[in-house]
Amino acid sequence: MRKSPGENSTAGKPRRGRGEVGEGRNLGQPAERGRAEAGIDEGRRWLVGAAAVSALVLAPGVSLIAYAEAAGRRAAGASSKTRWGLLIDTTKCKASCSVCVAACSSYNGWKNEGRPTDPQWIRKVQVSDPKTGFSRSVPVMCQHCGNAPCVEVCPTGASFKRADGIVLVDRHICIGCRFCMMACPYKARSFISENLTNQKPWAPRGKGTVEGCTLCVPRIDAGKIPACVEACSREGGGAMTFGNLKDPQSAIRRALAEYPAAQLRADLMLDPGVRYRGL
Repeated sequence: MRKSPGENSTAGKPRRGRGEVGEGRNLGQPAERGRAEAGIDEGRRWLVGAAAVSALVLAPGVSLIAYAEAAGRRAAGASSKTRWGLLIDTTKCKASCSVCVAACSSYNGWKNEGRPTDPQWIRKVQVSDPKTGFSRSVPVMCQHCGNAPCVEVCPTGASFKRADGIVLVDRHICIGCRFCMMACPYKARSFISENLTNQKPWAPRGKGTVEGCTLCVPRIDAGKIPACVEACSREGGGAMTFGNLKDPQSAIRRALAEYPAAQLRADLMLDPGVRYRGL
């Protein structure tokens, strides 16, 4: 059938989803109009960027813009060929040991003073079975889920997952709604309700935003291991193994193949990147 001159057909053309950007989109405008609108668009982007630079300052000397540029460079190196994971051997984790918590606090610049609203990027939790008397002390943090509920419920896209499986928060667009905190079954995120000082330049934090474990992503992207894993190996019981879950030759994959490991709330089918042996 011959189409009328004003009729457009989209048959056979893939539809792009939200957040996707097409290459070389042709909107049907004359070349002159297209160049003019491109100039207007460039001007808009410059104004938005200038406003962001002036507004998004978390604390004296700490700017989200600088962090975003660094994060962009790092994210560009994240690969879907890698899925970072953490295996925690609870039989080696003593209840009296909290070096992992101290290392995370020191590296990322947060403090927990025992108040319900304090940050808890990582915390020690006592797990017990009242019927058998079985008890273990285990560290709990963001589980960096493959099917992350925090990402699903975030209305702005601030909660996102990198190609390598690390779940993060983009504080540029976090509005502090705390939907992610309600959705997380591990209670792994915290809301910043106070002004902050003495922040770490590689881990800026902002009042009115949500935060949680990042697996020390600046260290990972520099070829190092998370601060908690390093501290546990050096000063603790060596209970933590970090590595690429997609690499059959990695230490974590070999350990998972040799001994069974459990997921926290496996019934939710969230595919966490953190596994526990001995539970």
